[in-house]
Amino acid sequence: MIDVIGTDAGAPDSLPEALQALVQQADLIAAPQRMQPALKQWLKCDSSARCLNSDEPISLCQSLRALGSDQRGVVLASGDPLWFGIGRILIERLGRESLRFHPGPSSLQLAFARLGRPWQNAEWISLHGRDSAPLIQRLQQRPSALAVLTDPSRGGVNDVRRILGSSGLEASYALWLFEALGHNDERVQRLNPTQATPSDLNPLHLVVLLAEPPAAPIADTLPLFGLDDGLYLQHHDRPGLMTKREVRIQLLADLQLPQQGVLWDLGAGTGSVGLEALRLRPQLQLFAVEQRSGGGTLIEANARRLGVKPAAVIEASALSVLEELPAPDRVLLGGGGRQRSELLQAVIHRMNPGGVVAIPMANVEALAELKPILNHASWAIQINQQQAYRGQPLADGTRLAPMNPVLILRGSKTKG
Repeated sequence: MIDVIGTDAGAPDSLPEALQALVQQADLIAAPQRMQPALKQWLKCDSSARCLNSDEPISLCQSLRALGSDQRGVVLASGDPLWFGIGRILIERLGRESLRFHPGPSSLQLAFARLGRPWQNAEWISLHGRDSAPLIQRLQQRPSALAVLTDPSRGGVNDVRRILGSSGLEASYALWLFEALGHNDERVQRLNPTQATPSDLNPLHLVVLLAEPPAAPIADTLPLFGLDDGLYLQHHDRPGLMTKREVRIQLLADLQLPQQGVLWDLGAGTGSVGLEALRLRPQLQLFAVEQRSGGGTLIEANARRLGVKPAAVIEASALSVLEELPAPDRVLLGGGGRQRSELLQAVIHRMNPGGVVAIPMANVEALAELKPILNHASWAIQINQQQAYRGQPLADGTRLAPMNPVLILRGSKTKG
């Protein structure tokens, strides 16, 4: 039997007595090179014959396999050997039946302990030997807490910082940097977006991203349109469920907003498209309708952040309130689900002459369902697909990371 013992930076002195006894009684002890001096001093003897370097796991497995049936082996490893540790290789080459694991606290556990924050709902991702694509995709889902196991050889924390910036999410996350957790030179700090990465960065580091409400922007300093996704407040239980910046820009163009008139935003979500429309055309009357509980409060909060004022924000099913609204000149139909056909019929019935409806869709089935309705109404139709790519760091260069494609169906009512 080979005991695989997870340790902290104080090992072997910090190990419980029972585990210390296993080390003392072992015929062969394997440990990383950085732990060897402390181990030999603790054993109080010339133990070079008993101690092996575990930094080359394949060679180590050959030595462990050579142990006699009456001999004991111990492998000392950092943290939890079964969490991105040596445990996987030992199981693959020696078989789990000959191994007994004694985990220590992992770096993830230590990081959240330093933050004093529960971590049962935290997500994690490893960038060791991997490109940045999985992190980019995970951030699009806006997790509330995400631990990133960085790869110093590929950029480490700087990679994470560049990805946050290129994703437009710097304002939405607190970035915590943890260096040498559990060691004498441990350092924990929050890095603000404008703060430089430490010049003496320890290669043994990880990052934790914690979602937080972005600071209120100064409305007069914002660009006219095409705001970063991270500027908008979002639903805590459905983060990331919003119209992304590139699609917002296309929808605003397709709507061909008039100077004045009535704009319906049906299935408004966070309100992003309709609110940006008001920044472009302040004299428009925006009626934002969102069925989701709490949606009205969220849209109103985002309107205050952007310095605009909708004519009304309504938290209800769109079909139940359309007859109470003034006839529209422009309509963004972003929701509806199973009622989208009925909603489009209602829009066609109420639209003023010369009006435009723009409908973003995530699948071709929606297009097949809605296009015939506009055809039957003799509306002019345009269809396009918005497929955007965002530049993201890749080693020493840049890769283009694809966003989810969106189909946009645009219908125009004749003026006659």
